[in-house]
Amino acid sequence: MRPSTVWFGLPLLVPLLLGSGEHTPPRVVPGLAASQAPRPAGRLTTTEFKALMNRLADAWNANDARRAVELFTEDAVYSAPPEGRVRRGRDELFRFFGGTSGRPHPMRMEWHHLVFDEASQIGAGEYTFTYETRTHGTTMVRIVGGRIANWREYEQASPLDWEEFVGPNRF
Repeated sequence: MRPSTVWFGLPLLVPLLLGSGEHTPPRVVPGLAASQAPRPAGRLTTTEFKALMNRLADAWNANDARRAVELFTEDAVYSAPPEGRVRRGRDELFRFFGGTSGRPHPMRMEWHHLVFDEASQIGAGEYTFTYETRTHGTTMVRIVGGRIANWREYEQASPLDWEEFVGPNRF
């Protein structure tokens, strides 16, 4: 088989193999490497995900509920199993994050690790959050349109700092 046969056949075969049923050839931008090719609107890179999560921590640390809630979708779902309460939508999150007057006490959010899968737009982070008590936890986050659509956190209250909390299992 000649290379030209493979090249001209791939745009037709890839959608069939992936099951999309469409026969639209991939968009090629001359002079751009594959890693520089345009990506679908609203999809984050790993670097953009980390920036989003750091903007959220900055907003919480500033006690700015409005700035924090803008990073979530209108219909976001926020939960902390096994607690049964699920918060839905920006309005409810705005109140939970402190509303117009902010929370009565200072809070501090610090990320220790953030990871992100660009294909699924799902990320995770390990953190320490201090409000009235200190908690260490992990959150799973789903991104839709560049904003947080789902937030599910698991945390443990502890007076220990992060290094003591994780003990010898550091990375």
